[in-house]
Amino acid sequence: MDAHEEYLVPAAYGEATLVEKKSRFIARLWPVADEAEALAHLEATRRSNPDANHNVFAYIIRGGAVRFSDDGEPGGTSGMPTLKVLQGRSLNNVLCVVTRYFGGVLLGSGGLVRAYSGAARLAADAAGVQTMRLWRVLLVPSPYPLLERVRGCIDAHGGGVRDADFGTDVLLEAMIPEKNADAFLTALADLSAGGIEAEMVELVFRGA
Repeated sequence: MDAHEEYLVPAAYGEATLVEKKSRFIARLWPVADEAEALAHLEATRRSNPDANHNVFAYIIRGGAVRFSDDGEPGGTSGMPTLKVLQGRSLNNVLCVVTRYFGGVLLGSGGLVRAYSGAARLAADAAGVQTMRLWRVLLVPSPYPLLERVRGCIDAHGGGVRDADFGTDVLLEAMIPEKNADAFLTALADLSAGGIEAEMVELVFRGA
């Protein structure tokens, strides 16, 4: 995995309920920053559903852990199907917990797979998806006479100004998509005849 490549995450928390032969499957899906946050949501779900028969879960942490549990359901009927939904949508930094309240009718292995994966898909639909892209944060000094041209150059390369300090010159804190950053620096040098040199502050991922 390229640490700089774009990746997908849930856009928000999503929840959905699926009823199959009187059993209720409540799927909850969160965007999470790390495994600790995933485990915290899992534990909170267990505490808030003390009468549930099962709290099946799956989570994927980008560059880290990939875990799932059937939580007492027959092996392969719940945790893995839930995980496959997340993987099928190429989601990262995501946790899905499917809470089951048994309705008294056995579903069989195939029925369990369909119910858990179906509930997970509904929660993923409710959460939505967003792309995380790498951005370069730059400090860009600009003389006042060139300020509008510098701002225009930032805009033209898909970037934006996060902060500005107005002193003898203007110091812009600009964010430029990493894929456009080198072209931006070339254009910046051209418009200032080499007089403006931007300083890189950091690389950050943000939703697009």
